[in-house]
Amino acid sequence: MASDNSGDAVDAILRQWHEERPDLDVTPMGTLGRAKRCAALLQQRLDRVFLDFGLSGWEFDVLATLRRAGAPYCLAPTALFQQLMVSSGTMTHRMQRLESVGWVERRSNPDDARSLLVQLTPQGLALIDQAVTAHVKNQHAILAPLKASELRALDAGLKALLAELER
Repeated sequence: MASDNSGDAVDAILRQWHEERPDLDVTPMGTLGRAKRCAALLQQRLDRVFLDFGLSGWEFDVLATLRRAGAPYCLAPTALFQQLMVSSGTMTHRMQRLESVGWVERRSNPDDARSLLVQLTPQGLALIDQAVTAHVKNQHAILAPLKASELRALDAGLKALLAELER
């Protein structure tokens, strides 16, 4: 997208705004534009690994959330959709899909007869263990070009921004 070899695609956008609206300080546009562009490009790289396992991003997220909950790898649907930041209706649809392929099952909640728990099946557990191993390897490869000091600074900055945004 950049019109010359200097900078990145966001620099080209910033140059255009500087020409058209020199009265505006568009510095935040650069930072947020890069973050948004990085997020989109990162998602493409992450999705390629998920596809190697026949998973979409959301399927990986649900299975990974159950896996990291620890044995017996189950959560109440409410806890699951809150951790995944989706609506209960979305979660219901997703559970139906994951059940139909045999990766999760709903079972009675021994602590509350009126509710169900969502649990990884042995097939779902084996799948997510393989997929998360490849996912972590992919994450390391994505970040490998950054120096350790750059990575620490990036992480610290993102952590601070996230804390502000989550308030």
